[in-house]
Amino acid sequence: MTREEFRQIAANGIWEQNTSLVQVTGLCPLLAVSTNLVNGAMLSLATIMAMAMAGLAVASLRRWIPHEIRIPIFILILATLVTIVDLLFNAYLHELYQILGIFIPLIVTNCIALSRIEAYASKHPPLQAFFDGIFMGIGMLWTLSLLGGLRELIGGGTLFSGIDLIIPGLSPLQVLPEDYPGFLLTILPPGAFILLGCLIAAKNWLEARRAAHRHQPAPAPALPGA
Repeated sequence: MTREEFRQIAANGIWEQNTSLVQVTGLCPLLAVSTNLVNGAMLSLATIMAMAMAGLAVASLRRWIPHEIRIPIFILILATLVTIVDLLFNAYLHELYQILGIFIPLIVTNCIALSRIEAYASKHPPLQAFFDGIFMGIGMLWTLSLLGGLRELIGGGTLFSGIDLIIPGLSPLQVLPEDYPGFLLTILPPGAFILLGCLIAAKNWLEARRAAHRHQPAPAPALPGA
């Protein structure tokens, strides 16, 4: 894999084909889990682990997978690896695991993972498929972390609520004054839709501005003696 291929895979996963802002997939965990930064980040990390391992496994076995039954086999591989991730979270992050609940096993049916296996891992070498899974997950990671952080901050005035479930002894960061009344809408699912729409609009605006800047004609050279 060349450096240019690596850069293209990273750019596609993190920005160009971002699963939340461009493909708009995985809305179920996006709405339910992104109530705070920690929950969104940790579910994204679980997804990264599952997607990277599944991409590597499918790309390594793709020559021996019959085309007619590829989808059931992809689901079986993904389900096996998600079960491993689920058991690891249950063993080492049990309290957080109880909060994330069913959404870790639901990675199996999440169209983010399955569609990427079908669209990319089944058609590319193992190393590329492995990094594609990682960077697609990183795109989900920063999006859900940002969305969860915004919902938590606007809704309750704090950041990193639940961090003590990962690192005992740490406390949430009180960003806004303690008498801040909170804004309940952002904690509810409609708030997630609204903020996601704002993030999508911001990305489209940045893309349009960058495209306009790229096609802007260069300034005319100054005339001698002007």
